[in-house]
Amino acid sequence: MNNKFLQIWKQTRKIIITTLPLVMGVILLISLLNPLLKSNWIVKLFQYNILVDSFLGAIFGSLAAGNPITSYILANKFMGLGVSLAAITAFILSWVTVGLVQLPAETMMLGKKFAILRNVLSFISAILIGLIIQLILS
Repeated sequence: MNNKFLQIWKQTRKIIITTLPLVMGVILLISLLNPLLKSNWIVKLFQYNILVDSFLGAIFGSLAAGNPITSYILANKFMGLGVSLAAITAFILSWVTVGLVQLPAETMMLGKKFAILRNVLSFISAILIGLIIQLILS
């Protein structure tokens, strides 16, 4: 039992040491990109066409990365600025689920095919859900 634990510990330590620089790089890149995506700049791009707004929201959400708690604050700010619900929904969903910034790390840890497929499906889902939410609530 003790021998098995040491073997597992060595494997875990090796994985952590291998992936730590990549994870730290992703965190640094996210912290550099997020300030570039100012809300006022993003708001000017939306033309109040729900299809285009949903698509643009998903694109800009994919470029940044964030957590769900912060997304509520952003959504409130965007709603106050008059951004469509389709754009807000697609932005928030892709911001939380699509990770172009962290794609290299995800590819390394989960495999290229899985990481790309997950991100593509999440992107498409964000657009569709944005459209559905806009149609249901308007």
